[in-house]
Amino acid sequence: MDTNVKAERERRLWRHAASRLQPLRFRRAPLLAAALCFALGEAFTKFPPPTARPTILLLLAAIALAALTLLALRRGIRLAILPVAALWVIAGLWAAQVEPSPSPQTALLAYADGLSRTVQGRVIRIRALPARAENTEGDVDPDQWDQPGAPATSIDLNLTAIEDVTPDTSRMNPVAGGVRVTLLSDISSPTQNRLHCGDLVEIPLRLRAPERYRDSGAWQFADYLLDQGIAATASGPAAKLHWLANVPPSPFSRIFTCRIFAAQSWAAERLIAYALSTPNRRLPRLLRLTPDDAGMLNAMLFGDRSRLTHELRAGFERTGSFHLFVVSGMHVALLAGLLFWLARRLRLPEWLATLLTLALSSLYALLTGFGVPVQRALLMTSVFLVARLLSRERNPLNALGAAALAVLIWSPRALFEASFQMTFLAIVAIAGIATPIGERSFLPYARAATNIHDRWIDAALPPRLAQFRVMLRLWGETFSDTFGPVTHAFPARLVRVLLLAAELGLIGIVAEAVMVLPMALYFHRATVFALPANMVSIPLISVLASLGIATFLASLVSPWLAAVPGFAMALLLHGITSLINRVSHAQAADLRVPGPTLVPALFAVACFAFCCWAVRRSRNWTWAALAVLPLTAAIVLCPEPPRVHLGQLEVTAIDVGQGDSLLVVGPTGRAMLIDAGGPAGAAANAENAVGNGALGASGFDVGEDVVSPYLWSRQLRRLDIIALTHAHSDHMGGMPAALRNFRPRELWVAVDPNSTPYRALLAEAAALGIPVRHLRAGDRLAWDSIDISVLAPAPAYVNPGLPVNNDSLVMRMTFGRASALLEGDAEAASEHIMVDASHSGRGSSIGPDTLLKVGHHGSITSTTPEFLALAAPQDAVISVGRQNTFGHPRAEIIERLTVAHARVFRTDRFGRTTFLLSSDGRISALTAASDP
Repeated sequence: MDTNVKAERERRLWRHAASRLQPLRFRRAPLLAAALCFALGEAFTKFPPPTARPTILLLLAAIALAALTLLALRRGIRLAILPVAALWVIAGLWAAQVEPSPSPQTALLAYADGLSRTVQGRVIRIRALPARAENTEGDVDPDQWDQPGAPATSIDLNLTAIEDVTPDTSRMNPVAGGVRVTLLSDISSPTQNRLHCGDLVEIPLRLRAPERYRDSGAWQFADYLLDQGIAATASGPAAKLHWLANVPPSPFSRIFTCRIFAAQSWAAERLIAYALSTPNRRLPRLLRLTPDDAGMLNAMLFGDRSRLTHELRAGFERTGSFHLFVVSGMHVALLAGLLFWLARRLRLPEWLATLLTLALSSLYALLTGFGVPVQRALLMTSVFLVARLLSRERNPLNALGAAALAVLIWSPRALFEASFQMTFLAIVAIAGIATPIGERSFLPYARAATNIHDRWIDAALPPRLAQFRVMLRLWGETFSDTFGPVTHAFPARLVRVLLLAAELGLIGIVAEAVMVLPMALYFHRATVFALPANMVSIPLISVLASLGIATFLASLVSPWLAAVPGFAMALLLHGITSLINRVSHAQAADLRVPGPTLVPALFAVACFAFCCWAVRRSRNWTWAALAVLPLTAAIVLCPEPPRVHLGQLEVTAIDVGQGDSLLVVGPTGRAMLIDAGGPAGAAANAENAVGNGALGASGFDVGEDVVSPYLWSRQLRRLDIIALTHAHSDHMGGMPAALRNFRPRELWVAVDPNSTPYRALLAEAAALGIPVRHLRAGDRLAWDSIDISVLAPAPAYVNPGLPVNNDSLVMRMTFGRASALLEGDAEAASEHIMVDASHSGRGSSIGPDTLLKVGHHGSITSTTPEFLALAAPQDAVISVGRQNTFGHPRAEIIERLTVAHARVFRTDRFGRTTFLLSSDGRISALTAASDP
């Protein structure tokens, strides 16, 4: 009787499997249709409202549509589809409009003026930071407390009061807002151990507002902090921190949040402690976990990126597998899937397996710090599993729609964020395209290769699958006769393994084809080796994560016990990183591309929707979908014409804060980048970027995060020339990223100082095969219909020491009757030499010039009266950071330029500024404020 019942159950399962692929109709997935309509309504909020009172119009429209729906339902359900869909669109519009935006905290930012003020606030987060590397170039902001090499602790303060300083009085004013503080301390300082969540503390700080770069495509660190409730950053010595006694207890929500962060830090510290323990250090190098290895594992398991340096992440970024080493929504989904599978393998009831999966996934999410992407992934996973449990047809797309709808209702802004879009597209690729393609081809054969000894199943299968099972049994008998009865099941198992490997490959191919769009749009990458790297890495990462959790749990007991799984974990980790690093060094491993414009992006989304529909129609339509997928990827990556001003000489001062970066575009569209900003321009961002979870210990890279995105927004794929004026970090810091991303045909430099970063830059250029040209005063070049004269440094000038401003390469570009004089950071000594050479006729003459790029950010050390009198510019541009600590630009220089009748443009006030020079001598200026 039991055998008959089992056979009948198997037949029912196989009959269900044979009919599991249903056509894509929204009546079968109503929640997916609702989610799409809701998302469409949220997308409409990106367009300007037609009236000043859109909420009233939405309410009236909702009432009218509700009435129309009721009338339609009396005639028939199908007539109500359109008004119901419109109601979901209206709901999306309303939800997006009523969602509160992060508070700009303008009252707090008014105090971010560089003055030292005493602040009072509650501690809401505590993190230990690795010591900063020593700076050997003498290029540290003198106004910063945080000197290299000192241990540090990062704390987030929820301020309650701040000192209001006037010439006559000083009083504490109440204020609300968040500040991220880097506390520098001596090695023996117990500050971190004494701090606790909810402590009310007082400390003098110089608050800084994170720099906002007004360039198209630039990533804004300030917005990232605001999402966490942080408006300003600061640093100060831990010795000046004082605890305030007799204060009321902190609210439970604050304590709970801080406890979550503390749990994350505690978990991360356990792996670091194991890496430094005696049992681990005694192991051979290949089996030993280093602190860098522990930093990678902490990022992968617990979301702590404080030790994830650029060197550690570079190879994974170039191969498109970096997401495997940072806690994201994918990790939560994979963990939930693994837990649910194990629970079902243990024959737990489905409701109990679902409940257990959600409980353990929630605990893990809390241990990772419970960041916003993890929260959304947990919500999507929970809704997906519950919808799957309650749904009669178990439609995965309907469950996906329910999950997406829940996230969008909870956080409408998620629709426009990369994490949500990539998670949604990945599920669509797997459940909506790859799995149906497999069902149309080989997956039925993979299922047919199981339980081949049960002949009752054959009767429930189509003839082709039944014949396939018969053939497997015949092959098994042949193996059994030759190699013994033990091998009877070998052919069936081998076939099943091969078909499951084919399924993994199919999922990888489809997922990579779909992920081309967000990878190009948000990360400007076309990762050629992402598919093989991920196919190899994902299974290994699953094992590595399991070993990591085992090592972490064992370390709670003893480091000697943790060494057992620890050595296997280290061996596997070293194997994965070695493989990824070898693959990443291939030149084609990482192609940087501009993001697609709106039309190709919308076309790609429409193609993905078509593929989801086609693979469920018939085999012929499935073949059409297979043809459309690579075509879609090609359209997304297809080069678009650069956005340039043909027939004019363009000079754009890119907003890089306290630094320099100029984009020069010739009349025929060839592009040159002069300088690329650097650390001084990103000081306000990098100061507390260490360990913030987005930047990692590598800090903020202006070349990667500001300059390159702006160039990609102009659809530039390659630069003709990159020129470095001199080797100070605020000009050179972003240069390595610019070299890697745009592979120029030449690198122009002037002086070779004794600078380690400069030598590393030349080595980078050599590795990329970029020729280096040294220029001196008297050199003349013709470039893209432009005459370039080099005015400095002088031919006899040498500098065997550290870089100085007078190393600067000064160029004068002439286009017809227009000219641009670009002088880097040249100071008075260099300007006097140029003036003397111009008067004596020994070199190229200065002025009169249409445009002057003012030297040294408007410092008093440059723009001497004699030099300015010869230049006589119509327009002058100063590249300078807001509220910089150097006092740039000086009022004397602004007055000097005004007296010379030059229009003055400053990037701290105008943002990115573009000058268009015509051959007849005319000039026009476009600033970031004038962008549509």
